[in-house]
Amino acid sequence: MSDTVEFKATLSRYLKARIPFISIRSAERSRVLELLREVSVELQAPIYVHTLSQGTRELGSNRTVNDDRSVTGAVDFASQQFPQRQNLSVVLTEVSDIEDDTPAARHLLDVVMLAAENSGCVVVITTKPVFGQLQRAGMSLVLSAPSEDEMLAIVQENLAAYRGHIPIEWDAADERRAAAALAGVSRIEAENIIATLLANGRISKADMIEVMHAKDRIFADISGIERVNVRGTELNVGGLGGLKAWLDKEQPLLTADLRERGIRPPRGVLLVGVPGCGKSLSAKAIAANWGLPLYRLDLSTIHGQYLGQSETRLKDALSTADHVAPCVLWIDEIEKGLAGAGSSSDGGTATRLVGQFLYWLQEARSRVFVVATANDVSRLPPELLRRGRFDELFFVDLPTAPERREIIDIYAHRGLKQGVPEALLQELVELSDGFAGSDLESAVREVVKEAYLNGDTAVTAELFRRSFNNVVPLSKTAPEQIESIRAWGRERAVPASGQPIGTAAPQSRARRQVLV
Repeated sequence: MSDTVEFKATLSRYLKARIPFISIRSAERSRVLELLREVSVELQAPIYVHTLSQGTRELGSNRTVNDDRSVTGAVDFASQQFPQRQNLSVVLTEVSDIEDDTPAARHLLDVVMLAAENSGCVVVITTKPVFGQLQRAGMSLVLSAPSEDEMLAIVQENLAAYRGHIPIEWDAADERRAAAALAGVSRIEAENIIATLLANGRISKADMIEVMHAKDRIFADISGIERVNVRGTELNVGGLGGLKAWLDKEQPLLTADLRERGIRPPRGVLLVGVPGCGKSLSAKAIAANWGLPLYRLDLSTIHGQYLGQSETRLKDALSTADHVAPCVLWIDEIEKGLAGAGSSSDGGTATRLVGQFLYWLQEARSRVFVVATANDVSRLPPELLRRGRFDELFFVDLPTAPERREIIDIYAHRGLKQGVPEALLQELVELSDGFAGSDLESAVREVVKEAYLNGDTAVTAELFRRSFNNVVPLSKTAPEQIESIRAWGRERAVPASGQPIGTAAPQSRARRQVLV
């Protein structure tokens, strides 16, 4: 049973039982009214609806019954009608100031009591909570956004009218992917997105990317998470073969219908390891390669000065991520945002944030792929590392010699528009032993700067050697820190490169392997 079918059945039972007050939490007023109209026909019971633009009218015939367009006028009209008509339901669509104990809430509660005495019903459509004493006089319902199956029907319904008139390349599988991408938006928002595509005069396979990004424009102004623009041409990550193979295996599952199998879509990865080795770049590359919008959740900005403010901000941010799904959610240096869990210095705020985030990470079923990165593994809450939170925990080590070759070649082609001669490339690979990916980028960048300032003829083998020799990597300035990080990773993580962690690490120390 879909959410909408269940909502309609429950609403019908409430109206049959003559519950005196029903609050419906939804931002889709037209969709709620359509369902109410269907229920009124089935029950053959009169329903009056008030809107600010049309006053009070009968839902079935659209006949005006009260010209007063104010909410107060509608409530007064309802109080007059309930003693005169049995089994009357009145729907208020624009009522306000009923979240707390206000005169408006008290006035409405008095009318609800009058409705209870005459088998009447007051229905309120709202997006906000309702005053507790008023809510306890009745029942509440929530109309969720259309499910994937319902969204599929919406997509098919909107495309059916144009098939045979304009070229439509989408097949059944494309329609299912579009429905999965649009899950979380309202019916009218989905119809607007499809109408925008139809306005081009054709529906092509390439339009699927536009569908993926369409929700970004709907939720662009919602605070809590930041939209990150990525350019795929600049996001070729060298090395990390083990991580790439795992991601290739998981990608089809993100938009697949897995309900019959009883499993959830891929939840994400936690990338830990040596600073500057491509963890943050990997998050951008995943979004670019998968054709998904990338959002960044900065946990450090979540913290507020008032009690409960931090938790509310995190809840709103995660809820926004659920709405814009499918997407990639990037949490950079997650250990900083969740540090302090278990201590009392902040009144327990960090502990509550960890609990709230982990609950969402494990229980949410939205198609949000989380890429979290961490440098200081000692500050990670132990609960974050338990199986079932992230799908996999990868350790990003200093690049091996083949990976350094690949990374140097990528940066050289990007900045110099040409490769490095084989003999020189091999020499640079040897010179860069112990370099992180950021060190390699820095060394090649100096050569690119020289080429820009003095022309490509200024690029010589000696310039490359001098640039690489000028870099002092972290592995030389803080070798103890690198080895400490590696020791942690050998016991707990899968090597992102597919090779044992640490050049001196014996094969047996890489205890975990990921199946690809």
